[in-house]
Amino acid sequence: MSGSVWRRRALVAVVLMMTSVLAGCGLRGAGQPGGAGSFTIRFSHVVTPSTPKGQAATKFKELVEQRSAGRIHVEVYPNSELYGDGNEMQALQSGAVQMLAPASAKFTTIAPALQVLDLPFLFGSVQEIPKVVARDTAAGRAIFESQELAKRNIRALELWDNGLKQLSSNRPMTTPADLTGLRFRIQPSDVLRSQFEAWGARSTPLAFAEVYSALQQGLIDGQENPYSNISSQKMHTVQRYITESDHGYIGYLLTINEKFFAGLPPDLQRVVLDSARDSAAYNRQVSERLNAEAKRTIQQAHTTEILTLTPEQRRALTDAVIPSVWRQYENVIGKDIVEELLARRGGR
Repeated sequence: MSGSVWRRRALVAVVLMMTSVLAGCGLRGAGQPGGAGSFTIRFSHVVTPSTPKGQAATKFKELVEQRSAGRIHVEVYPNSELYGDGNEMQALQSGAVQMLAPASAKFTTIAPALQVLDLPFLFGSVQEIPKVVARDTAAGRAIFESQELAKRNIRALELWDNGLKQLSSNRPMTTPADLTGLRFRIQPSDVLRSQFEAWGARSTPLAFAEVYSALQQGLIDGQENPYSNISSQKMHTVQRYITESDHGYIGYLLTINEKFFAGLPPDLQRVVLDSARDSAAYNRQVSERLNAEAKRTIQQAHTTEILTLTPEQRRALTDAVIPSVWRQYENVIGKDIVEELLARRGGR
């Protein structure tokens, strides 16, 4: 890590410490009302500004600041500059930051039902995502009406998409047998662990920022991510094969500290809610475009072969996990949710 990055992080740490001290003394700080009823939102995330999440965060900032006429100032901290995978959730709950957009898998321990979003082959295409998790569906209610999140001072605002995941490794993979014995990096989710077990593979949780070096050093054999993440982190340069499996979803749950949100005047609460909704629509457009561009970038690098599954090969991968993995977690996710989702697939 460069000296400039260390100095920047040290400065941020000092600022946060002083903010906590000032807040404890009843003085103004980030996230507190300022002059003429102004507020500051610190928004931390772990990916680069160029990714679908990064661009959506920038759009959210633009919308909020414009619509609030400057009464809300949004400070966006990308690429783990402020908090990383290991401590961002605690920062949100404590109010050290006001907003995050973590991958849904990061809510495994505090809101297990959100693992519904990790179910393999939950979505047949990106166009299905808003329909399957609409707020009036069982899956949508599990996300947006989560009592587990509410107990931890977290409000779910929207889902931001990063598209569907592809498999990569240095071995061609078109059947479950091809994955046997390989070790894949996963986000911390029991569902994802069971998914790879069903395919005969092993898995290990690992922070996103560590995936490239782990692949390069051979600590793991493969990973699962949308094209945009694979390209932005240059994972394809150390992976010979990508299987276009579209087997999983990476979605980011746009969240806000509930105490901070409740402290906003009603008109500013509406600004935040409307901006979250509109940035989600923008995010879906960006995600689809960037994933297509990232796929072309990978193809043009000529380091990685992209394998397209036949209908029979896709069915073999699907049959290995549905309904077995889905039913394995119906007591965690909710039997009614799993049944509704299976019914949508025709009972499989």
